[in-house]
Amino acid sequence: MNVKFSKYQGTGNDFVVIDDRKEVFPLNDVSVIEHLCHRRFGIGADGLMLVRKDKDYDFRMIYYNSDGNESTMCGNGGRCIVAFAYKLGVIKEKTNFIAVDGPHDAEVLNPSYIRLRMIDVNNIEVGEDYYYLNTGSPHYVNFKKELTKGGIVSEAREIRYNDRFKAEGTNVNYVKISDNGLYVRTYERGVEDETYSCGTGVVASSISAGMKEGKKEGKYEIETLGGKLKVSYSANFEKKEVKNIWLEGPATFVFSGIVEI
Repeated sequence: MNVKFSKYQGTGNDFVVIDDRKEVFPLNDVSVIEHLCHRRFGIGADGLMLVRKDKDYDFRMIYYNSDGNESTMCGNGGRCIVAFAYKLGVIKEKTNFIAVDGPHDAEVLNPSYIRLRMIDVNNIEVGEDYYYLNTGSPHYVNFKKELTKGGIVSEAREIRYNDRFKAEGTNVNYVKISDNGLYVRTYERGVEDETYSCGTGVVASSISAGMKEGKKEGKYEIETLGGKLKVSYSANFEKKEVKNIWLEGPATFVFSGIVEI
């Protein structure tokens, strides 16, 4: 079977995106998804996404990590799939779609710059040296005074595979606060490596930084290895509740093609 695909990236977080409104893609074959995402033997991506029809929303987003398993929400993926749906003509400048974590609003500010509303955060765990919260995907956030270009993978894997998280996994974020905003580096479960950027990760990092700094109406500019993103929110930190969370940034078409599977 030949399948037409597009490649998109959002601040270096890259995805294979497929129009599957006819529902013919073999979702249950983990090896196919893993192969397509493989960087040497396939197209190469952090994940694979499908656009499918939904009777109650403009479309349904289905997301798989590069290991071939269906995953939780991906913020950069959400922005990229909106850009893809806009290019297909499935949506206009404003849309409401459904993902694994629930409905999302989004705005196409231009064809390659997307603003995405994330789910509300209703619980934030505050530890001695970390914050833990779910922004559509689970995230462990640790702040650093210095965050160099050295590796984070070994340290992050100790957290991701510790007794608490090894069964379900968690994403791990390291954050440096500066006068210019935040610098964030993320290790993603499912990819099992550092990625150039993570949308739900920068949202979790921004909320954690806001709680740390006491910013109830937060606006952060975030630098990642792959580029810059913006996050805004409204919070009641006494109740550990955060609402009106928006993630915005580039969602760029890279190339398209046809692959035989």
